[in-house]
Amino acid sequence: MRIAIDARGINLYSGTGIGTYTENVLKNLLNIDIINNYHVFWSGNNYEYIKKENCKVVMTSKKHQRFFEDYYFPENISQENIDIYHMPQNGIGFSQEISCKKVVTIHDLIPYVMPETVGRGYLLKFLKEMPLIIGGSDGIITVSEFSKRDILKFFPIDENKIFVTPLAADKKYIPLDKLHCKNFLDKAYNLKNPFILYLGGFSERKNVSSAITAFSKVYKDLNKKYDLVIVGDYKDPDRKLVKLAKKLNIESNIIFTGFVPEDHLPIFYNCCDAFIYPSLYEGFGLPPLEAMSCGAPVIASKLTSIPEVVGDSGILINPYDISEMSIAIGDLLSNESLKTDLSSKALIRAKNFSWQNTAFSTLKVYEHIYNSNATS
Repeated sequence: MRIAIDARGINLYSGTGIGTYTENVLKNLLNIDIINNYHVFWSGNNYEYIKKENCKVVMTSKKHQRFFEDYYFPENISQENIDIYHMPQNGIGFSQEISCKKVVTIHDLIPYVMPETVGRGYLLKFLKEMPLIIGGSDGIITVSEFSKRDILKFFPIDENKIFVTPLAADKKYIPLDKLHCKNFLDKAYNLKNPFILYLGGFSERKNVSSAITAFSKVYKDLNKKYDLVIVGDYKDPDRKLVKLAKKLNIESNIIFTGFVPEDHLPIFYNCCDAFIYPSLYEGFGLPPLEAMSCGAPVIASKLTSIPEVVGDSGILINPYDISEMSIAIGDLLSNESLKTDLSSKALIRAKNFSWQNTAFSTLKVYEHIYNSNATS
């Protein structure tokens, strides 16, 4: 097969779930597949790791995206006799002029389910293009059984057109020396107390305010002084979460780190006594899996796709129930044997997920679509 992949998202969406997904799938496809030929549309630098004999890199510009999507890509794909074209970024930029078989990865339908949590420009684009993407593609990859059900709920298509390929944590998320991690965070971030950790973004659907409120109801009853550490570049101009911490009189126990380099994240996961993820909606939810891969005990939402990731290796809570969340925090942080048990279970479950498995599953999707259409 001659397979084209729109890999621009690796750099254009660096640091996001789509960027992470695209990079890891592409990297692992090229590592496991020496038979098929890959034609990769790229934007930016740093493509040395995909320089393979069976991979051709086609440079594009981050400017003039409509030109590439509407004109250049269809013409180039036709000239290169491409068999399968894969668009990993929710199919955005889909062109009906593409002559080969089309595969899209739809990570979630958040703009349909929680439109108030996305920007107006992206919302309008998503709602306008998604029916065309769903109807015009030959195969849809999604990242969880929940997301598959969501797609079928909004679009009455043949469910055999949808393929589930779960995501994975990067290889850097592994157990590390705890003392080294604590010393590093002490020096680099002035974190001196044991802490419960949150990271994963600040959209309203992430429900960070509930984590702060739940922590405020239990932190004084814990057997030692704990902080709630919130990792990420918090850009809300109204500083709602900071104001909430002050209103609850726990600002000295809530630590906003600001931007943290990605290489530091495994250290945070390894050093925390627990990781909390009270999200209201996720297509997959990578942060809990990253935490589990480091052996962190997890408290996470029991809604949407998250139970598919966490299983019985963490404490699943109703993210709308502050009392239930605070009880879970108190029970876990005050029980060393429970922390040890969940840590062991987390490490075992995390081994079920790997980017190599995701790449193998993706390759099978390509083969299925190519062969089914070749014989039809």
